[in-house]
Amino acid sequence: MKFSRYKRDMPFSYALGATLSYELLKTNPNLIRRVFLRPNIKHGDDLAKIINQLKAQNIDISESNKAFNVLGAKENCLLIAEFDKPTSTLSYDTTTPQIALVNPSDTGNLGTIMRSAVAFGYQNIAIITPAVDAYDPKTIRASMGAVFHLNIQTFPSFDDYLESCTKNNPTSSRTLYSFMLAKTAHTLPQVTPQNKNYTLIFGNEASGLPADFATKTQPVFIPQSENVDSLNLSVAASIAMYHFCQR
Repeated sequence: MKFSRYKRDMPFSYALGATLSYELLKTNPNLIRRVFLRPNIKHGDDLAKIINQLKAQNIDISESNKAFNVLGAKENCLLIAEFDKPTSTLSYDTTTPQIALVNPSDTGNLGTIMRSAVAFGYQNIAIITPAVDAYDPKTIRASMGAVFHLNIQTFPSFDDYLESCTKNNPTSSRTLYSFMLAKTAHTLPQVTPQNKNYTLIFGNEASGLPADFATKTQPVFIPQSENVDSLNLSVAASIAMYHFCQR
């Protein structure tokens, strides 16, 4: 039985842990290729429930210490699901808001944004490359399995994303809100979306969004104390998503 450490160009990835594997099992069990169990452990009620559901789906289950060693799983990781990466596209319905992340570079931030998106009712995330891998096991872990509840689509540029928006919904213009510092920026409390046909746009952790986003979108900034330089990307995105979903 062969195991390979995760690489971005692989057509499959790994959910390291029972909780993450269960989220995948709930949402898309047909993607699961096989499952590894850590040998010689007691199966608690939750783990036994997952194992029974896997068996009901006729998913291959093997006990293997080697899999956990090769994949670098922590000692508290009792189950690993190997799965085919899903191919999904965004929904461009006018009642469906979207998140666009321009060149995110940290797996923890991306995973946390995914988790917040699902918590606040967002189902679509556009990722503009170059960017961190949405299906890196570290991203999956940070999302706590939220990644499996999302439509995620990558684009080589923001203009390609805009072109896709127009192509898939030519009769309606999506409102674009870019979170950045700009003279024309509105503070977040001043912004009230008129409908759900909008996109919240966030830039790279270090460099933010390019200056031209201030002219082709509506810039927004989150007021904060002068005692800190800036908010963490995932924190800022979570605040913005919560604000917009409440309006």
